[in-house]
Amino acid sequence: MVIKQLSVFVENQLGRLAEISEVLRQKEINIRALSIADTTNFGILRMIVNHPARAESALREQGFTVSQTDVIAVGVTDEPGGLVTALKALADAKITVEYMYAFVSKAEKTAYVVLRVEDNAVAEKVLCEHGVPILSGEEIY
Repeated sequence: MVIKQLSVFVENQLGRLAEISEVLRQKEINIRALSIADTTNFGILRMIVNHPARAESALREQGFTVSQTDVIAVGVTDEPGGLVTALKALADAKITVEYMYAFVSKAEKTAYVVLRVEDNAVAEKVLCEHGVPILSGEEIY
């Protein structure tokens, strides 16, 4: 159950993040999760939105460089150590997590974690074997 993530190349200029947010607002697209990694001159904004294809198209129309990446999302208990089971299962299976970010869900005592790994299918199998729930796009979007 892959989730579509948008990656947007963003120049480090005043107001660029506001521009992206405005484009999405105008198209009634809701940002569900985001992460930004930056350097001196640019950043990569990674987002999970409720309408990935529509968001990608809208951002491209405004001149942004955008790509979609398949990621997986898991639910973990929202308590100290809640992420350990998932990460240990992946490490034991020799699956490297390239990056991840988390956000608290509307469900009580649950946090969602977005993971980028080399092989989503293998990671999903390992996580399921360890009782880590894999979330569908409908649950995230």
